[in-house]
Amino acid sequence: MTRAPVMHFGSAKRAAELKFYLDSSENFKPSPLFLTCCRFAGLQSLKCAIAGKNLYLRFSCSTGDAMGMNMVLKGVQNVMDFRQTDFPDIDVMGISGNFCSDKKPTAVNRIEGKGKSVVCEAVIKGNVVRRVLKTSVEALVKVNMLKNLTGSAMARALGGFNAHASNIVTAIYIATGQDPAQNVESSHCITMMEAVDDGKDLHVSVTMPSIEVGTVGGGTQLASQSACLNLLEVKGANREAPGSNSWLLATVVAGSVLARELSLTSALTAGQLVKSHMRYNRSNNDVSKVSS
Repeated sequence: MTRAPVMHFGSAKRAAELKFYLDSSENFKPSPLFLTCCRFAGLQSLKCAIAGKNLYLRFSCSTGDAMGMNMVLKGVQNVMDFRQTDFPDIDVMGISGNFCSDKKPTAVNRIEGKGKSVVCEAVIKGNVVRRVLKTSVEALVKVNMLKNLTGSAMARALGGFNAHASNIVTAIYIATGQDPAQNVESSHCITMMEAVDDGKDLHVSVTMPSIEVGTVGGGTQLASQSACLNLLEVKGANREAPGSNSWLLATVVAGSVLARELSLTSALTAGQLVKSHMRYNRSNNDVSKVSS
């Protein structure tokens, strides 16, 4: 998990001095100050970015099975208070300066990652593509390229090279007590499809670099959300391997996204999307007939 405070100095030279100080491997050490706020919070890396007289520090931290945003916030505050003894002219303008970056679609999260970074893949046999998905491997690969990759590039997408990853991420987040607003960066996803086995079968994958989930704290303590986490066998903290429960939940998110990416892209390719919406749309006057 990341948090990035912004600090203001009297000159760009002074801001650069702190940047060069922190960039040196001799001066960077995982700080025990993080452990004073939570025993599962550990500083892993620090990335500095300068803008004029302002310096942004992107702290990357381990957080066990917690999503850990507030945990990291406390640790960063401890470090900021401590660092002012060596750099008394630091003016911390904000404990979060948006270089983190939280609840916003940003390139830094796509490149650096945030939370859990997951790649999920599957090979779908050609006969399953024809019989169940009602299309062909060749057609799926072409539509994925034109829609999810080229179409998203035409729209200058940051992380939205997919059919509808956000729908699945949001649904799982609400069901398992995550922060629904974090679906913005957690839905960064590239969906890829490729013909394999001499073109007979389909290889499909989703790459999701910033899935932010936790299995302790926050909304995970609510009754319905706890029940869903128990159903997935990931509720609470894993005492033997801290962080493994939240990692497993992140893989569930990615696996669910892959399944729905395949389903929607197939519906588009087979020309079934509008027909399905018309049949199952709850605002349809004939919904009672469909239900019966």
